[in-house]
Amino acid sequence: MEEQLQATPICGRHRALNALMAPFGGWDMPIQYEGIIAEHSWCRTSSSLFDICHMGEFIFQGDFVADGLEDLFTFSVQTIPLGRSRYGFLLNERGGIIDDLIVFRMAEDKVMIVVNAATAPKDFAVINERLTGGTFTDITAVTGKLDLQGPLSRYVMVEVFGEEVATLPYFRFITLNILGVEAIVSRTGYTGELGYEIFIAADKVGELWDLLLEDERVKPAGLGARDVLRLEVGYSLYGSDIDEETTPLEAGLEGFVNFEGTFVGKEALLRQKEQGAPRRKVAFQVNGRRSPRHYYDICSGGETVGMVTSGVFSPMVGTGIGIGFVPPELAVIGTPLTISHERISMEATVCELPFFKDGSVRG
Repeated sequence: MEEQLQATPICGRHRALNALMAPFGGWDMPIQYEGIIAEHSWCRTSSSLFDICHMGEFIFQGDFVADGLEDLFTFSVQTIPLGRSRYGFLLNERGGIIDDLIVFRMAEDKVMIVVNAATAPKDFAVINERLTGGTFTDITAVTGKLDLQGPLSRYVMVEVFGEEVATLPYFRFITLNILGVEAIVSRTGYTGELGYEIFIAADKVGELWDLLLEDERVKPAGLGARDVLRLEVGYSLYGSDIDEETTPLEAGLEGFVNFEGTFVGKEALLRQKEQGAPRRKVAFQVNGRRSPRHYYDICSGGETVGMVTSGVFSPMVGTGIGIGFVPPELAVIGTPLTISHERISMEATVCELPFFKDGSVRG
């Protein structure tokens, strides 16, 4: 049976721009317009606009501690300052990652939770079940989201929305009146470049898309370029690099786990911390321009020791790059590996993240 895909409010605009469309997380999404490499380059040097309306957004209002929200994630919600956001995980009892997400502190008793598209229905159900009170609402259907990313994005945002955007620090957000409605502008993103995420009413997102594209410094970019951009700076992709069978410790993301707090999966993580994770995420650089791909084997000493979870050709590094999981003893910087698939074989070396270190993200 053919998959019934959901469409974002500006799907028609993508088709009008002759975008290559494909399924992603149950949605019909633009993969590229003029080409992945061209769109990647534009984002690294100018400003690119991404349709991210497929992401899920929830609102919780209530007492964070008494209603159980404080014990849901791998970080404290009540210590997030007003106007700031925090990244972390929703875990299962085994310490596996149900989803990675960002929580925005809207008021003393109110947060917005932004989750991945494919996991949104499950996330809502799990969070709702674990809460003991408060009001929990799924606002995904009425919320649009555009990401403007790139070193020139601040200049574009200030011209369109005013000087208040200019001094917005990383992981801070403000509420603005945009096109006659209340919108959230956040200094966050998924590219490793200076950028903004804009949350606005779904029925206004098309008008906002058109407005931003009027600036000659802005071009649309698809999920293909976004995948290369995020991998160059080492950001994990849910469903590929992290999932319910992967813990934050295995994924090298323990920095986003507050072991002082209480959350589902904490006991499992503490046991794994004591016993040692059976595998570790590893970053590697290929000795050539060939791209490693998801599901390619990672080999050492003639034996398959792991699997590639993400891989691309990096225009910024000039070689193939990738990440995957291997036994801990092979996750040492400088370790030689072989990436193979059928008749394909490429030599690689374990390296540090990020692959690309000169992005403008904190600029």
